[in-house]
Amino acid sequence: MATYTLPELPYDYAALAPVISPEIIELHHDKHHAAYVKGANDTLEQLAEARDKEAWGSINGLEKNLAFHLSGHILHSIYWHNMTGDGGGEPHEKDGVGELADAIAESFGSYAGFKAQLTKAAATTQGSGWGVLAYEPVSGRLIVEQIYDHQGNVGQGSVPILVFDAWEHAFYLQYKNQKVDFIEAMWQVVNWQDVAKRYAAAKERANILLLAP
Repeated sequence: MATYTLPELPYDYAALAPVISPEIIELHHDKHHAAYVKGANDTLEQLAEARDKEAWGSINGLEKNLAFHLSGHILHSIYWHNMTGDGGGEPHEKDGVGELADAIAESFGSYAGFKAQLTKAAATTQGSGWGVLAYEPVSGRLIVEQIYDHQGNVGQGSVPILVFDAWEHAFYLQYKNQKVDFIEAMWQVVNWQDVAKRYAAAKERANILLLAP
């Protein structure tokens, strides 16, 4: 049976300072992300046991737990690579991300409009959640999604390419209850090179992954 492992960070704990402190990065990755990995693996084992014993009384809870932990693992794995200490600014053709920049302008009218929508989506998520830029393969456009917890309120075929973690554990030690300030600061560390690669990969796989007109 496949198991999940905690990926290594692509930089050291201090790489995103002062936007995100080393202490937050260490706790967020080594404790919170690790807990989602363990949760996904534990749930797979519990589902295997349920199949062996044909004991399905807890199936609803187990399926929900698997979605929660696995989605948490996937979103965090994207999150770390979506950021860099040399990032930020607006994506431009001169930086090799012109295709992504054009797609943002086409899908949202302008970069400013996109930035405002993703900022608001992340900052106003009720409770814990994420703001996500995703490629939607049916229309071939980019959309912003507002994810509750880790897996709710998303288009089923959409592929996340830029994720903003709006859970309190992502910012509270540094930004206290000022979630909006944290989301605004996040734009300073966006790794547009990584986002552009994810966009290109999502477009390339769209016809393979989704059987829809």
